[in-house]
Amino acid sequence: MRNIRSMALLAGVSLLGSACGSPEAGPEHPSEASREGMSFDEFKATAYDEPDSDVFVVNGDTAVEGVDGLRRYYDTFVNPELGTHQDALAAYCDSTGMPIKWSATAAQNLTYCISTSSFGSRYATVVSAMNSATAAWEATANVNFKHLSQFDSNCTASQTGVVFDVRQTTATSYLARSFFPNTARSGRNVLISSNAFGNIAPFTLTGVLRHELGHALGFRHDYPSDSSCYEGPVTCRLTPYDPNSIMNYPQCGGGQAGDLVLSALDKQGARLLYPFP
Repeated sequence: MRNIRSMALLAGVSLLGSACGSPEAGPEHPSEASREGMSFDEFKATAYDEPDSDVFVVNGDTAVEGVDGLRRYYDTFVNPELGTHQDALAAYCDSTGMPIKWSATAAQNLTYCISTSSFGSRYATVVSAMNSATAAWEATANVNFKHLSQFDSNCTASQTGVVFDVRQTTATSYLARSFFPNTARSGRNVLISSNAFGNIAPFTLTGVLRHELGHALGFRHDYPSDSSCYEGPVTCRLTPYDPNSIMNYPQCGGGQAGDLVLSALDKQGARLLYPFP
């Protein structure tokens, strides 16, 4: 079985703003039937080539690093014999079924910066939203996020003083995207589209960031069993399927219709992955 750990996936929320500002579905996800027999070149043509980065966004909002990463994603997940529906809150796991998560020590020191230059007048809004979003996960699981504002004036993907950076992007294929714990430092970014500052009801910027931080902690999307969306053979099932999960991806079915908030099952699953002493 292929080693999923080497893929260094990233992820995010790919809801686009319509002309009137309300969210609508992003790029259509290939169904099981349409994926069967799809060549790599055909699959690559469906991926979003993110400007100014070595990243392709696939499956609506999952980002992979470079053409080699896209090829590994195709080989591992697009093959219909390997791709599986996501039907529970699940952790991102390696090929042995071990969750890809932060160590107990690292989980207490998840430092980040927020770019003053990229957000400009929106900086204070992002600081407030990140404070609220991180607090929700800290109250639920044994994790601790720290905003190191001394790095905000030089908050880039190469800033080694923090675990990850938070920056604005003009990309329009998602509201925001994030990363997983095994991602290299250059890819450990929470990128927020300028679209996220418009009318994105019923979502809020804080809700979107709560979802993104779920990915940063190692959680995958929560799909109903009859969804046409795929993320591959994830074996670390943490809870039964939860239509109200914060990790439920609206384009892929389910009952997530309000802001992205932690459900009771989300909290249960998060404590399983990051238990309190």
